[in-house]
Amino acid sequence: MANVSAASSDANEANGGPDGGLEDTPGPPATRRHYRRPVERPFTRADRSQTTILFGGLTYRHERLLQAALTRLGHDSDVLPCPDVAAFQAGKEHGNPGQCNPTYFTVGSLLNYLNGREQAGASRTDLVDRYVLVTGGACGPCRFGMYEAEYRLALRNAGFDGFRVVLFDKDSGLDQSVEGAGIEFDVDFFLGALHAAMLGDLLNDLAYQIRPFEVERGQTDRVMAECVDHVAAVLASSPPPAPALAAAAARLIRPWTRSQVGAIVGRLLGRRSVEALRVVGDALAAIEVDRTRLRPVVKVTGEFWAQTTEGDGNFRMFEFLEREGAEVVVEPVSTWITYLLHQAKQRNVDRKGLGRGPAVREEVDLLGRAADEVRLRRVNAPLGLAEALFRREWDRHRAALGGLPHPLTDQYTLQRLAHPHYNTRAAGGEGHLEVAKNLYYSSTGRCHMVLSLKPFGCMPSTQSDAVQSALTSHHPDMVFLPVETSGEGEINAHSRVQMALADARTKATVELDRELDQAGITLDEVRDYSASVPGMTSAMYQVPHAAGVAGTAASFVRHAAAHRAGGLG
Repeated sequence: MANVSAASSDANEANGGPDGGLEDTPGPPATRRHYRRPVERPFTRADRSQTTILFGGLTYRHERLLQAALTRLGHDSDVLPCPDVAAFQAGKEHGNPGQCNPTYFTVGSLLNYLNGREQAGASRTDLVDRYVLVTGGACGPCRFGMYEAEYRLALRNAGFDGFRVVLFDKDSGLDQSVEGAGIEFDVDFFLGALHAAMLGDLLNDLAYQIRPFEVERGQTDRVMAECVDHVAAVLASSPPPAPALAAAAARLIRPWTRSQVGAIVGRLLGRRSVEALRVVGDALAAIEVDRTRLRPVVKVTGEFWAQTTEGDGNFRMFEFLEREGAEVVVEPVSTWITYLLHQAKQRNVDRKGLGRGPAVREEVDLLGRAADEVRLRRVNAPLGLAEALFRREWDRHRAALGGLPHPLTDQYTLQRLAHPHYNTRAAGGEGHLEVAKNLYYSSTGRCHMVLSLKPFGCMPSTQSDAVQSALTSHHPDMVFLPVETSGEGEINAHSRVQMALADARTKATVELDRELDQAGITLDEVRDYSASVPGMTSAMYQVPHAAGVAGTAASFVRHAAAHRAGGLG
C-alpha cells in the first residue's frame, strides 16, 4: 500500500489524459496506473447561444413549465419524449446489465431522440456539440449515484462519445454556480425550477381530480393543454424584480448578492403566476362534471421516478387506473422538496453537540449545551424559513384555483406516523415516506387503496415493502399493493392492480350506499338537484371533504343532501 500511495501522484498525471480509464501494465505495484474519473467536456457560457438543453422524466405539464423557466433564463431547451418500451430496449442494448430501469428508460429516450435528429439530417458531430443533457445527481445508497456514468457509457456505446451530461446535485443546496458555466445553477435557476414544479403539481392535481368525472370525454385534456400553454407563456415572459427593491432587500441580507435577493423577492411578491392560475380556473370551470359516478380513490406512492412518469416506465399506470374507473391521487414533486428540507433540519438536530469535547464541570457543560442550542437554531432558521415560504407559495397559488388542489402533507405528521415502524433517519430513495403515506392516506380515510410503484429491485422501496407487510397485518382494512416496474410484465402488473381495485371498489360502494341511506336520497335525485343549482356541476365547484369519507361521490351526496335540506339552491 505504501508503494501504491507513493506512486499515485505521478501515475494520475500520466494516466490516460482527459479520458481517464484503467490501464493494466506489467510490473510491480509501484508502476501500475490508477483509475481516474473521465473529465467531462465543459459546457461554457460561450456555448449557450448554440446549445439546446435536453431534459425529461416528469409529466408533460411539469416539463412544459420547466421549459418556460429555462426560456426566461435565456436557454434554448427541448423535452425528451416520454420514455416507452422502445426507449427501454435501446437503453438495455447500449448500457450495462443490471441497471435500475429508470436509467434504461431515460438514456434510451435520449438515444432515440438523437437518432431521430440524425435521421432528419443532423450529423453526429453537431448533435454532440449542440446538445447537452441536464439531470439530477447525488451519491446515495442505491444505483442513483451511478446514473451519470451509465448515461455516458450508453452514449459512448451508441456512437455519441463526448456528449455532455450536466448534473445538479440535489444535496448541495441552491447555489452550485461555476463562473463561466453554460448553465448557472444559482438561486434564480433553482427558484425558477421550484416555481415551475409547484405550478405543474397544482395543474396535475386538478387534471386528475376532474378527468374521471367529465361529462364530455377528452374535454379536460384539451382545456388543460391550453391552460398549461398560457401559464408557460407567463413564466417565460416574467420580468425580473424592480432593481430598487432588490437593492434594498440585499442591504438587509448582506451575505447574498443583489441578484440573489432580487430573485427571492420577485417570487414572493410576484402576482403574475397567481393571476395566470385564476385564468386557468375560469377555463376549467366551463367543464361539466358528474360527481355522482362511483370512483374508488387510489393514492399512488413509491419511488420518485416510477410514481411520476406517465409512460411505459410504470406500465402507463395512471391511464390504466382511470380506464378501470378509479380516481387517482398523484404525488406532487413539492412533497419531495419539503421532505428534503425536513431531512436537512433533522440532520442538524442529530448532529447537535458533536465536535464539543466532554465538559470538565457541570456548569461548563450547561453553557456548552446552551451554545449548541443557539448554533442549532441558527443553522436551522434558514431551512425553517424556506419551508414556511414554500408552503406559503403553495397555499397562495392553490387559493387562486379555488382551493381545489390538495394541501401539502405536513412532513412532521408523516414523521410521527412512520417512525414507530420505519426509522425516519434512514435515508435513501423515498426514505420513510412510503410507509408514512400509506398510514396517512389509509388510516385517515383519504383513499380506498394505496398503490406503490417502484423500479424492479429498488433497494429503498424493497426495505419499505418489508415494513408494509407488517402494517397490513395490523390494519386488515388497508388495501395496499406494491408493484415493481420494468420494461416487461405489463399484463401481470395490470392484472394484480385489477384484483386490488375490486376490493377498493367494494369499499367505495359501501361508503356511497351508507351516505345515500343516511341522507334518504337516491343518486338520480342528487343528479337532478345538482343540475338545478347554478355552478354545482362545474369542475371548479368546491365540494367540502366529508369526514370519514374517501370517495368523491360519497362526499358529493352528503354535500348535496345538506344543500337541498338547507334550501340553499
